[in-house]
Amino acid sequence: MRGHVNKQQPIFVVVHLEEKVPADHPLRAIKSQADALLAAMRKDLAAAYCSDNGRPGIPPEQLLKAMLLRALYSIRSEIQLMQAIDYNMLYRWFLDLPIDAKVWTPEAFSVNRDRFEQHGLVRKFFDRIVAEAYQQDLASSDHFTVDGTLIRSWASDKSLVPRDPKQTPAAERKDDDPGNPTINFHHQKRSNATHVSTSDPEALLAKKGPGKEAHLSHSGHVLMENRHGLVLDVQIEPADGTAERRAAKVMLKRVRRRHGEHPRTLGADTGYDDGPFLLALEQDRIEPHVPLRDGPIVSMDEPAQARRRMRRRMAGVGYAISQKIRKRVEEIFGWFKTIGGLARSRLVGRWKIAQEALVAAAAYNLLRMTRLRAA
Repeated sequence: MRGHVNKQQPIFVVVHLEEKVPADHPLRAIKSQADALLAAMRKDLAAAYCSDNGRPGIPPEQLLKAMLLRALYSIRSEIQLMQAIDYNMLYRWFLDLPIDAKVWTPEAFSVNRDRFEQHGLVRKFFDRIVAEAYQQDLASSDHFTVDGTLIRSWASDKSLVPRDPKQTPAAERKDDDPGNPTINFHHQKRSNATHVSTSDPEALLAKKGPGKEAHLSHSGHVLMENRHGLVLDVQIEPADGTAERRAAKVMLKRVRRRHGEHPRTLGADTGYDDGPFLLALEQDRIEPHVPLRDGPIVSMDEPAQARRRMRRRMAGVGYAISQKIRKRVEEIFGWFKTIGGLARSRLVGRWKIAQEALVAAAAYNLLRMTRLRAA
């Protein structure tokens, strides 16, 4: 017989969130990993918050796991994240938030973001994930890959103004719509030396290649291990054209200091074809696997000799394997931008973008490690 809708909702309901989540749901393994890592961070979390008898704040464990949810489920903003947590029982279960508990406001992230940065909590959480990957023998200690990409700034091209106010056209200085000004850049030459964004002063004009349009951007960089394609480090730099080599040195040094890992080889693309950079890697006992640009090597100095050695190395089997695996780093950037929300930064300030990138990398590693263990 036909059933009927009962619009009389019950007043009291007994619901156990644990029973509502399927046993094979992928968030179960991620939650188990995240809870164990956060439990090991209890001293770091306690040091970041005062221990007096003031009003208790939101547990930082819940805030960090909420940031993971935002990256894993491509939630566009913190307002939408709070709305989703309010009615989604799966999210409440992941955060250990009772079903009758009131959800905090989006401003909680803005208030705690500074504290997280001051005490390095997001970086420490990510580093513990990397350490766990090495402990479970899921990451390589011998072969790494480095690469960079552009992360577009949230600032509009209309926010670009001349650094010298006298160079602003009179028509634009008297615009009748300051909220959405009429700006005509035709026949004007804009560069980072002459113009700056009023919305995001740290963003620089950059383009992906010759013939491409330039946008206000930041430079994002990833250090990947070659065994399973896990992210070992993330760095955000100014998009000034030399950030790739600079970020590579910073990330290699940080991984060595925090995890004691020193690779034998480092794969990269043509953007790292720079004599001093290749020489610095060799002096650090790292064999570079970098494709060189076409053309003769004329100079006879040490950087040029490093490029000649690299050209001979390009005929080897190790170089071919490294370049084949190097393409996996593009999958990481693709996940960061399509799933993790880093195609365009939602925050202003390079250190805030770095936090978002670390959270995206942490979510990517947790998901990847869960699948590797299941396999």
